[in-house]
Amino acid sequence: MLPHPSPPGQRRPVADQPAATSTGQRDVGPAPTIGRRGSTTTLDRRGHVISGSTFQHLTGRVWLLPGDPDPLAVQAGVALITDERGGVLVDAGQSPAHAREIRAALAATGLPEPCWLVYTHHHWDHVWGACAWPGVEIVGHVAGESLLRAEAARPWSHRYLREQVRTEPRLGPSFRARALAMETFDDFAVLPPTRTFTDEMELPTGVRLRHVGGRHAPDSTAVLVPDSGVMLLGDCWYPPPAHLREPDDGPDLALVRQLLDDAYGWYVSSHSEPMTLAGARAALA
Repeated sequence: MLPHPSPPGQRRPVADQPAATSTGQRDVGPAPTIGRRGSTTTLDRRGHVISGSTFQHLTGRVWLLPGDPDPLAVQAGVALITDERGGVLVDAGQSPAHAREIRAALAATGLPEPCWLVYTHHHWDHVWGACAWPGVEIVGHVAGESLLRAEAARPWSHRYLREQVRTEPRLGPSFRARALAMETFDDFAVLPPTRTFTDEMELPTGVRLRHVGGRHAPDSTAVLVPDSGVMLLGDCWYPPPAHLREPDDGPDLALVRQLLDDAYGWYVSSHSEPMTLAGARAALA
């Protein structure tokens, strides 16, 4: 069975996954070491290791930067899909500071700044860095637009976070992580997408967006890179967020089975190591 996803921010070790071949006869090869080899170590304010300083190449035109391995940090990884048509950044980072780390990692790896920013869904650890990406077009599912407009209207501050946790203790893990991620709320804004879609959409770079929904977030979107054989899943198959989760809630394995496709050799979730098609199928057996 596919292992339960790690708590947000915690990354699983890379499993020994057999190589897979897509219908395009691309050998995706063994799982790479993501965010370790060739990168320097960065520590957060608590002394925990955070993301490596350089993006790592997965395959084709897809590059990955993992999030913070500390589960309390609730920091998602991001991806860049780039070629001569322009770059697509998948998710914005959990805060403006994280977004600046991502921008520095792009420069350190010699990768271009993105032209488009895609939200896999509206949760804070995927979108709160958007205000630090000026000049990009933000693309997301229409269901996330209204949710983010409501989030944008909230009076975010460290005091507000403390008040909300006192009112609803189940918000504690998420809101404490937000407080740690945000040194200041000066000039901070939650940004809804500037361009929305309903079912599917294709960007000018050939990157395809597919609404998949699920219990984790109603706007969950899979980002497909057909020419590279990569499907970026965000958190779509994870259980609901902790403050909404019931004891019996687990990963949505049925959704994973629906998404597996012979044309895609790699499957990348935001808080887990990449899996090959063969590895995913073996885990679901």
